[in-house]
Amino acid sequence: MPISSLPSSQGIGTLGKGAYAFVDWLQSAGMQVWQVLPLLPTSYGDSPYQSYASNALNYYFIDFELLEKEGLLEKSDYADIVWSEDERRVDYGKLFNHKIPVLEKAFARFNRENAEWKAFIDKGEYKDFATFMTLKRKFSYAPWSGWVEPYRSAQIPENFYQENEEELLFWQFTQYIFRKQWQALKTYANARGIKIMGDMPIYVSEDSVENWKYRDELFMLDAQGNLAVKAGVPPDAFCDDGQFWGNPVYDWDKLKKTDYAWWKTRINHAFETQFDIIRIDHFRAFDRFFAIPANAESAKEGEWLDGPKEALFKDFKGANIVAEDLGIIDDGVRALLKKTGYPGMKIFEFAFDGNPENDYVPSNITDANCVAYTGTHDNEPLRAFIESLDATERKTFEKTFEEECLKFDVPYFTETIEDECRSVIELLFSCKANLVLIPMQDVLCMGAESRMNAPATVSSQNWTFRFLETDFGRRKAAWLKELTEKYNR
Repeated sequence: MPISSLPSSQGIGTLGKGAYAFVDWLQSAGMQVWQVLPLLPTSYGDSPYQSYASNALNYYFIDFELLEKEGLLEKSDYADIVWSEDERRVDYGKLFNHKIPVLEKAFARFNRENAEWKAFIDKGEYKDFATFMTLKRKFSYAPWSGWVEPYRSAQIPENFYQENEEELLFWQFTQYIFRKQWQALKTYANARGIKIMGDMPIYVSEDSVENWKYRDELFMLDAQGNLAVKAGVPPDAFCDDGQFWGNPVYDWDKLKKTDYAWWKTRINHAFETQFDIIRIDHFRAFDRFFAIPANAESAKEGEWLDGPKEALFKDFKGANIVAEDLGIIDDGVRALLKKTGYPGMKIFEFAFDGNPENDYVPSNITDANCVAYTGTHDNEPLRAFIESLDATERKTFEKTFEEECLKFDVPYFTETIEDECRSVIELLFSCKANLVLIPMQDVLCMGAESRMNAPATVSSQNWTFRFLETDFGRRKAAWLKELTEKYNR
């Protein structure tokens, strides 16, 4: 359940009452892990995997009602704002226009003599983010590559900090408030036996703090100091032409000289301030990564290069890390998983190609050290997946599904699509995977309209789907709790 998808009256899910109600619902359902998408700020395209700061927090999720309780807002400051024309969709354009002015009102009422705030500012964790955002506004939110010198080269005149002190403090205020609201929510969840599993994108955006200020230290550059190569993946099941993501690619030789300090700091920071468990996205790139020439026309022109392998993770033995090992997986990735000991992922929707050796078929999951999913945010919801199968695919699906249900003594119900979705989820609960994670769309048997993201596309449908309070009924919670107890989860 992404934070953005939670019910709220503020145009997007927040860290307020909708989040607390969801924790209560999870507890009633006997659940022990809540996985969220990255908490990073979003930019063009609205993807949390294309953020402009690797350690910043998405101020869109700050809850106004909690700020009102603190005396930082009046109800009239936000009650009349029309956040979206569709309660099932986030309108990021309206958020962009309306969220910041309300937060600025809260900042104007904030007590800056607060000792906790002063310590937060002195630590300076978000000074780079604040500087970047202040410059973003100064240059009408253009990418940093379009700023004038000396700002484009990250050579900031000292008087800039003096002249823009108020705005620099404001952007740090957004991070302070998010941290405060998030820690309260996480403490509430942990006290109810629920761990929060976060998601860490491997790459940052080309238009990011890191590429603006630390590119020489982090990324592969050409002789002119421009990005030499960019990230993506070759052709795969999601896209025949591959995906040209365009992110800067790490120069692992440079990072090795600092013993991967930037990455280690990033992981430690996430554990210390945000999550109990971290899923690292595109984990295969730590073994070998796909590098595409910056001037290439498609991902087909890329090549595989060596990553840092297990050397980066030597200080994280036994850490609660999940490796997103999807896509093109080879012996190198398998060896990396074995050496780190991190669980990989098993996706049920990938199990129906008719191959009896398919790694994603539940009966082929013989090592419990993995996480089983019906699908991820990049897949169709389970119902849509089943409904989209043609006659031949449907036959293969039903054959494999029935065989698996028989092996695990799971009821094989197919009279309705709701029955099938329930049986699929029960089948996953019965498999050997140590952890099973079900997207909320699949728990509720929602269709194609609820898909979170279609990879390699830019669309107003991506990253926008939301749930309503009425979606979370007692019967679904009781059913999940029954499965949890039946399969000793």
